[in-house]
Amino acid sequence: MAFVELLMAAKNHEILYQIRNSRIHGRGLYASRDIPKDTWIVQYLGEKVDKEESDRRANALLEKAKSTGGAKVYIFILNDKWDIDGDVEYNDARLMNHCCDPNVEAQTWQDKEIWFVSLKDIKKGEELFFNYGFDLESWEDHPCRCGAERCAGYIAGEEYWPALRRKLSAKKAWATRRKSAGKKKRVS
Repeated sequence: MAFVELLMAAKNHEILYQIRNSRIHGRGLYASRDIPKDTWIVQYLGEKVDKEESDRRANALLEKAKSTGGAKVYIFILNDKWDIDGDVEYNDARLMNHCCDPNVEAQTWQDKEIWFVSLKDIKKGEELFFNYGFDLESWEDHPCRCGAERCAGYIAGEEYWPALRRKLSAKKAWATRRKSAGKKKRVS
């Protein structure tokens, strides 16, 4: 959808998604009609904050999560200087779930806005997903429940999958060695 068409759709209040319960996690966004490839679907809204404030907020939320068990960090990288803290009620885009086989991607428009754009044709009723693109800093804290055929097992950007596979392989090998060592101790 060209930007002019997007503006016309916005003027006509054409909303391309609806919010419903998701089989993956909580609520999600679902196509309210067939959506062609390259359609701008929804803008990621929120407060524009500098990197220092963004880090402070994210760290505070992660600290809080240690005691409450819930961690909802909706901070999205906008550019080298700014992020968008999308933890606001009017930001429907914050409800979009992760999938290792996404049908939507986040795109930055003029270094000012973040939009979710369809990667392929999406049928009415399909859940809208994007790959959160997490790095591997705390990968074990983010198991993936997307169920996609090509699921990596953890929420991580596709560029990190080779390193993630090595980590998973090493973890499995360690667990096998540990199990074998435990059996030997019991026998002797």
